[in-house]
Amino acid sequence: MKKIIGSIVTYNTKIDVLAKAINSFNEILLDRKLIIIDNSPTDELKEIADAHQAEYIHNKENTGYGAAHNIALKRSLNQAEYHLVFNPDVFWDKGTIENIYDFMQNNSDVGQLMPKVLYSNGELQYLCKLLPTPADLFFRRFLPRIGYLKKQNEKFELRFTGYNKIMNIPYLSGCFMFFRTAALQKAGLFDERFFMYPEDIDITRRIHKYFRTLYYPQVAVYHDHAKESYVTRRMLWIHIKNLIKYFNKWGWFFDKERQEINRKTLENL
Repeated sequence: MKKIIGSIVTYNTKIDVLAKAINSFNEILLDRKLIIIDNSPTDELKEIADAHQAEYIHNKENTGYGAAHNIALKRSLNQAEYHLVFNPDVFWDKGTIENIYDFMQNNSDVGQLMPKVLYSNGELQYLCKLLPTPADLFFRRFLPRIGYLKKQNEKFELRFTGYNKIMNIPYLSGCFMFFRTAALQKAGLFDERFFMYPEDIDITRRIHKYFRTLYYPQVAVYHDHAKESYVTRRMLWIHIKNLIKYFNKWGWFFDKERQEINRKTLENL
């Protein structure tokens, strides 16, 4: 059994960006395997995957983020202790994953972990969040700088914590998700109804019911993040449609579970 299986989902990804992510994974000093699932129209990325000893799977159509990762996750359930989902624009320093692995081995109640996430210039990304209400996401997207609403968003992103301690968080970013495969067996894989965006809210929420889902700032990864939905109307529309699906699943304004989880999260911080 592998210690770690990793997966990257690509879509017209730049080769130099992908190479940086693959190199980080290949420097892990543990028994590991990397699977690249390519949703691009062509299989041009196969050459770089082959050159770096990564398994390459080319989808005939763009199935979405969660559905593509599930191809690899299904293998991990019986073939690995842990599964690392990470974006093609994420990379890290040597020893980072070994540190996370050792921590997970010593804390069997942790089902999912996200380290500190930094921009490539070292600036912190605020990716620990409460479970969102529709208002949280609407105001965050369209009215981010208005006094009171700005304070609400800072609370939603838990900025008051300082991001300097281990925290049990119900919503962790999908850019880097270190899963215990036993947690995935219990809570399930990505919900394939979501093409992209809220799948990380959904899966963290489900795992959080049974395990701790931790922010772990003892190590950091780098994320060259580009908010596509803030740039193109098409991606914004995809974002909105999938958020509607998320709230249809969990509840819009009367989500008692969300209220209870958020209350307990704030009490424990």
